[in-house]
Amino acid sequence: MIGLYIALGVLVLAGIFLFLLFPSGRRHEDIAKVGRYVAHRGFHDDGEVRPENSLAAAKAAVEEGFPIENDVHLSKDGVVMVFHDDTLNRMCGCDGKIEDMTYAELKELKLARSEEKIPTLKEFLSLVDGKVPLLIEFKVVGGNTKALCEATDAILSAYTGTYLIQSFYPQVVQWYKKNRPDVARGQLSTHKVQKGFFGCLASNLLLNCLGRPDFISYNREYPKGIFLRLCRKLGAHLFGWTYRHPDEVPDKAFDTYIFENFDPRKKED
Repeated sequence: MIGLYIALGVLVLAGIFLFLLFPSGRRHEDIAKVGRYVAHRGFHDDGEVRPENSLAAAKAAVEEGFPIENDVHLSKDGVVMVFHDDTLNRMCGCDGKIEDMTYAELKELKLARSEEKIPTLKEFLSLVDGKVPLLIEFKVVGGNTKALCEATDAILSAYTGTYLIQSFYPQVVQWYKKNRPDVARGQLSTHKVQKGFFGCLASNLLLNCLGRPDFISYNREYPKGIFLRLCRKLGAHLFGWTYRHPDEVPDKAFDTYIFENFDPRKKED
């Protein structure tokens, strides 16, 4: 009898884990359009001419035919800006956050050692103009999930090019599942345990139940996690990030490679 209870307990736990982990299972056509390689923050250099997430880096990616991964923040006055970091220190050499500054203030800053400015999402989309797919990461700061999603979606809804959305924050993926189920959505994650109980669940893809992602974007250095491999078996497309050397590709653990600082096609020539 005890053995039966143990078996039932194991089945219940397995069912709970599968419920938490299950991706959407659908094969969204826009994921297939992305293909094998994605230029991380554009086809950028070390910051002299075409720094990351700049219009110059986007232009170079378009010219090379690479899909682009980029990032969006929301300025103090509600403008969607293309920028990665939580602070402005590394890329602009000043203190502060995108969320603490207005559009006009941000446009006074230069990116790295270049003459490039922080672009708005509208500027970025205007340049790309549907020529290559976009993989857009939502950067939530201070609990602004709803505001960021609504402002970004208002812009993307008028865009005719191919784009996918992703975020480390399951609430963003959940927002898109509820409000824009037609858009391909992805859960970003890595093996490192985030703070708190819910952070631990998110790190292990056990909050997939909120947004039921179509794809997983995962740290390529940790391809053997059981939950990641289960997601693949359950139908999720896997993006690996970030590849920085030709010897790192191809990588059978992932379906699509997000790369920077080299041209991955040259290894195939």
